[in-house]
Amino acid sequence: MEAITWATHKYVMHGFLWYLHEDHHQPRGHLFEKNDAFFLIFAIPSWLCIMLGLQHGVYWAAAIGFGIAMYGFAYFLVHDVIIHQRFKWFTRSNNTYVRAIRWAHKMHHKHMGKEHGESFGMLVVAKKYWEKVRRDKSYVAPTR
Repeated sequence: MEAITWATHKYVMHGFLWYLHEDHHQPRGHLFEKNDAFFLIFAIPSWLCIMLGLQHGVYWAAAIGFGIAMYGFAYFLVHDVIIHQRFKWFTRSNNTYVRAIRWAHKMHHKHMGKEHGESFGMLVVAKKYWEKVRRDKSYVAPTR
């Protein structure tokens, strides 16, 4: 799923559906963003794969649906809760992995437009971000 997420983020969200993703890079101070529509864009095929796969005994389709749903849950926890802290459940972790994903995401958000982006994945962090947080043990990335 990480490769699919990377490609979708780079070529769809930063491509022809930028108008939905733009307010995520240029926040307007609202609780909800147009970017939140991606929840439905991914939840609907997940639900259809699960429902139709189970109804018709096409278990590989149901497995795909469950995989999309589980990745969606991981995305919610990692992106919305840990990285952006939209929900104040966990704050300011000193865990190296958490610091690395937050730094990578910060580098992604330094680009306000859809061009010239970097770090389009979510769970897999490039070596250069690991090295950055290991060198600077005191660094804790800001929420935005």
